Amino acid sequence: MSGAEKGMVDEFREEIDTTVFLFGALLTVGVIAAFFISPSTVESGISTLNDQLLGAFNWALLLIVFLIVVFLLFLIIGPWGSIRLGDESPEYSFLSFFAMLYSAGFAAGVVFWGPTEALFYYDSPSPLFGGVEGGSAAAMTIAIQQTLFHWALPQLAVFTIMGIAIGYFAYNYDNVPLRVSSALTPIIGAENLDGPFAKVVDILAVFATIGGVATSLGFIGSQFVTGLEYQWGISMGNIGILLVVTFMTLLFTTSMVLGVNKGIRRLSNFNMVLFVLLMFATFIVGPTLFLILLGTQAFGGMISDFVSMSLFTGAGPMGAGNPEATSWMNAWTVFYWAWALSWSPFAGLFIARISKGRTVREVAFTGIVATSAATIPWFTFVGGTSVWAHHNGIADFSAVIAGEQGAEVSGFILFETFPMGSIFMLAFMILVTTFFVTSADSSTLAVSMMTTGGKARPSTINRIFWGVVLGMTAAILMILGGTGSANTLQQAAIITGTPFAFVCFLSMLALIKDFGSNYGRVLLQDETVLVGSSSQTEPESPAGPSGPVESDDD
Repeated sequence: MSGAEKGMVDEFREEIDTTVFLFGALLTVGVIAAFFISPSTVESGISTLNDQLLGAFNWALLLIVFLIVVFLLFLIIGPWGSIRLGDESPEYSFLSFFAMLYSAGFAAGVVFWGPTEALFYYDSPSPLFGGVEGGSAAAMTIAIQQTLFHWALPQLAVFTIMGIAIGYFAYNYDNVPLRVSSALTPIIGAENLDGPFAKVVDILAVFATIGGVATSLGFIGSQFVTGLEYQWGISMGNIGILLVVTFMTLLFTTSMVLGVNKGIRRLSNFNMVLFVLLMFATFIVGPTLFLILLGTQAFGGMISDFVSMSLFTGAGPMGAGNPEATSWMNAWTVFYWAWALSWSPFAGLFIARISKGRTVREVAFTGIVATSAATIPWFTFVGGTSVWAHHNGIADFSAVIAGEQGAEVSGFILFETFPMGSIFMLAFMILVTTFFVTSADSSTLAVSMMTTGGKARPSTINRIFWGVVLGMTAAILMILGGTGSANTLQQAAIITGTPFAFVCFLSMLALIKDFGSNYGRVLLQDETVLVGSSSQTEPESPAGPSGPVESDDD
């Protein structure tokens, strides 16, 4: 072994947090192995646990995500927004910061669901809008409104709150590492960040990240393979899938090893340029005026109905509740929130990594407002065009809506109807691939940071190890997708996402506690005693609280 190789191995050994690394790796590899040994048993067990968690905690996920959105909006306009994460200048320009946050956060899902999701709501609108008939003209607006709600503020909020909490405590406190459990510093105490509770949080963060992100990457990879077969008739067997994912794994591992500045930043900037070009090209080629009218009304509906959409439960199957409405809400809104929560450890840690030197207001604004400003036009233009084309018989998505074809084929069905459709399809596949790479390398970097106790620049060996694990998991999900196992690991990601709803909520409380103590309370006076009696209370005058009563005596 050469001196350089020995140095890399020594660096890897010295940096890893043995407990988090081993338990996280064993847990992830164990789940993969279990699928090969007995996929049906694992699938049944995870599905049962998933149903029980959704039945017991669906209301909690809805309420917690709503409160986090409200808190972030307050940070944007309130006095705490000026608090800075650390005392240095920002490392990246605002546009690069925005591009990395957007690309690494959930943009892969945005691309995948853009042409598809509104079609399902068009066919089966939310029970909240009981008077709207599926497949009608009115359902088109409701479909886009529901899609905008799912992909704008709330999903982004859980990433952002974790990023602010991790970054604030890591950069503003002494000896607090850059890792997920650091978000709970005021609650568990800085001296307990190496304790068992913090270790459990970090181990679950590794597993949730691998499960949630690999599932998403499996979807994106399947979209790439579907595009090859749909457009050029190239049929990919299991060997072909392995080759495709291996190639993509090499791409994102190379990008990751190059580092944030040379790899992720540059690729994220390219992603956003291509994303905007494809979005506006669809707007121009599609029904332009209709999309403007549709988007305006859908956006207005999302704003006016935001609270009711956020907290709609169908009242559950108990008592006089509507079980069908609750099932719809669990299948869509709660599912999305739980899936986003399974991403929150990695996305939050990556956001914290690139946010040093920025104010809380900047991070909150970028996380939920600026990113929504990019997401809303995408779903309006691409999703709106799909719904319009299906409603008017220009394109047929019936097989997708019925579940006979996968959602990954929708983009190719849509772009096939465009002039120069092959160019649109090629651009779409490139965008799918590059977002795959940015999501994969940023998540792998985050897992590497989690398993080193918070090192901002983990060793090359550590990054490559987790890159290979993530790529293998994505390939296995694609291969096993026909058996339902991909859906099972997706449910496993939801199971790990549910506990992170409470981690995100505690992170919000930790920020409120710290900001209120160090920067002044907002609702109450600093002297206000929340529990018990004040030690400074003076005895009342014998005349009572109104003050002394003047005597009539001279």
